[in-house]
Amino acid sequence: MAKHRMIRTDFWKNPMVSEEMTPEDKYFYLYLLTNPNMTQIGIYKITKKQMGFDLGYSIESVHSLMERFIHHHKEIRYNPVTRELAIKNWGKYNLHKGGKPVMDCIYSELKDVEDLSLILYVSESIVKQEILSLFESFCGQEERFNSNDMSEEDENDTYIATECEELNEPFMHRDTIRGQKEKEKENKKQQQEALQTNLDKYPDIETALQIKQKDIKEIVEFWDNNGFGFSNVNAKQQLLSWLDDSSFLQPKDVILKAMNITCANNKRRLSYMVGILKNWENESLLTVEEIDSYHENQKSVPKHRQSTESFPTGRAIPSGFELDLTAGED
Repeated sequence: MAKHRMIRTDFWKNPMVSEEMTPEDKYFYLYLLTNPNMTQIGIYKITKKQMGFDLGYSIESVHSLMERFIHHHKEIRYNPVTRELAIKNWGKYNLHKGGKPVMDCIYSELKDVEDLSLILYVSESIVKQEILSLFESFCGQEERFNSNDMSEEDENDTYIATECEELNEPFMHRDTIRGQKEKEKENKKQQQEALQTNLDKYPDIETALQIKQKDIKEIVEFWDNNGFGFSNVNAKQQLLSWLDDSSFLQPKDVILKAMNITCANNKRRLSYMVGILKNWENESLLTVEEIDSYHENQKSVPKHRQSTESFPTGRAIPSGFELDLTAGED
């Protein structure tokens, strides 16, 4: 079924659109808001190549427009590693309705976001408190990686502006900084209270979040404590994506088993681990029990029998066949 995207008529009354944007800017902005990749949460995966194909533009033109919307209009962010784009004011104009079906849809899409800082970015424009609280419940996970994230990134390879740039004023007065900290503390308190209210309404969401956060914590701690590279944030996030994007019935337990095997073989690399997980998926081994049973069966089959079964030496002779050496002679 095709997705239907509606744009509010007051889009054209927005001073930024009517006064600051060129006709090309408006065309590009409408595309960002209505293309088939758009989601309920305003964060979606898309490549510059796809944008160029849809719009009839070259990659260079798309790149130029992206730069303009990130640095001049400040209306989007884009992570070129995860290929995720976020619309700054999406929540302000589109996330007004609550209710369980909407909240479930939002929760499902938030789970798929790889760059958690984009969730924080979009959440800043959300007015409806229960939706804001759900977004913020995912932002807490981003802090786990935040200390190492920017040190790993090459600023020339990302469009993401750091939050630090907004606070990098050399002449900021101490009283101003103190006031900001007090305001942030008060805001955090209000957010926590709002989150608790929201979770009281949706206990199923609370349970799912608690389970997911516990699973993430176990995997990250195993990674950090077993020599996989404490600061290798990108690899951690790729591995964590298997919690949501795999067909395993016990994703956390299966991932930990793959990590244990990787350690036992002294192959502490993400590619090795992903290879193990893909092999299990291909064999439809979806639980730890099925994986253990499969490997036990493999061990119990004698090697000579395996080779005989795998490589038959000739065609089987039909039953009842009699050999007549004189056949064909007169």
